[in-house]
Amino acid sequence: MRIPERHRKDVNNIASRSTASSIDEYIAGFPAETRKMLEELRVLIKASAPGATETISYAIPTFDLNGHLVHFAGYEKHVGFYPTGSGVETFKEELRPYKSGRGSVQFPLGQPMPTGLIRQIVEFRVSENARRSKK
Repeated sequence: MRIPERHRKDVNNIASRSTASSIDEYIAGFPAETRKMLEELRVLIKASAPGATETISYAIPTFDLNGHLVHFAGYEKHVGFYPTGSGVETFKEELRPYKSGRGSVQFPLGQPMPTGLIRQIVEFRVSENARRSKK
């Protein structure tokens, strides 16, 4: 089967997805600078959502609490943070300095992450998921 040019990038991304079965294993596969940021993000999420469980979902680290809470991932030049569309939309003004998309934010390597803002976003997602689970 021939894959159309416009879809080749998608296929390559799927083929290069992590096969890690734990967050420790996932983080270990990155260079030191990326590992440091991923660990910092992990610790921050744990502290902001103490009841959440760690897992791998969509081939990236995920925290679950009444459903998926947030995801994060390492890349060549940034760390991706995925607090869902509502997490990004609610904090869009505060996230303006960062490249973001629908449900995603990029924190460049070598620059401090906005830890207070990340904490607020995770806490928002905890309360959002709690409200949804009571329905």
